[in-house]
Amino acid sequence: MQTDAHFVDFSDVWLAYNDELLAQNHFAVEAIDLKVRQGEFIAIVGSSGCGKSTFMKLTTGLRMPSKGRILIDGQPVTGPLKISGMAFQAPSLLPWRTTVDNVLLPLEIVEPFRSQFKTKRKEYVERARQLLQKVGLGGYEDKFPWQLSGGMQQRASICRALIHEPKMLLLDEPFGALDAFTREELWCILRDLWTEQKFNVILVTHDLRESVFLADTVYVMSKSPGRFVVKREIDLPRPRDLEVTYTPAFTDIVHELRGHIGAMRKPVATTA
Repeated sequence: MQTDAHFVDFSDVWLAYNDELLAQNHFAVEAIDLKVRQGEFIAIVGSSGCGKSTFMKLTTGLRMPSKGRILIDGQPVTGPLKISGMAFQAPSLLPWRTTVDNVLLPLEIVEPFRSQFKTKRKEYVERARQLLQKVGLGGYEDKFPWQLSGGMQQRASICRALIHEPKMLLLDEPFGALDAFTREELWCILRDLWTEQKFNVILVTHDLRESVFLADTVYVMSKSPGRFVVKREIDLPRPRDLEVTYTPAFTDIVHELRGHIGAMRKPVATTA
């Protein structure tokens, strides 16, 4: 890919979920224009039901737009992407597989790894174990999901999303079900993995502190039909540690974003 190109490029993208809704001009997301640099970390925030998850489906190629064009890594999106990894709020680890075997799963499914899996299994297992050690799961590689805490399961889920070294990581509320301490621990783990490998990240979250701590740029999405109404560059210096979350500069940005979302949630006044 050329270095001057954008890694993610949405041009006037609209999505209606079926032909009937399209005929009624009833869109889930509308007029999405987005350009994301190579290696950029972006976060998308907004009220429930605003279209954040729909946007993720468009980015991964699980949904095709009704109108507009999407390019990822310079190529038009025509179906599910192989260059992305995903993690969700529920870790969804297979209960009959050990931690390391859960992490290996994409290598058994995604080409070119799938056809080489039997011959390179030892190498892949070593890669998985090294990744698990990086996220603090050394010693838990051979445990089953029921033997892990929620935070440990989510760490394993992130490892699974990254094991095939994707160019882009998509995270849909990955830390939403965790306690505050565990959540902040995982912010730091994600920060370190991204700093080391510089893959693109798209994070969907309700947590404004999370978005400001992790992202280069935060986008605020309007109520349905979703469109990006605010783009906020996060000009806090990197590397960021948790101490930054207690500074006035950090809290000012969080309050600013909360103000945008609060303004959108207010009912529109009607005249008699």
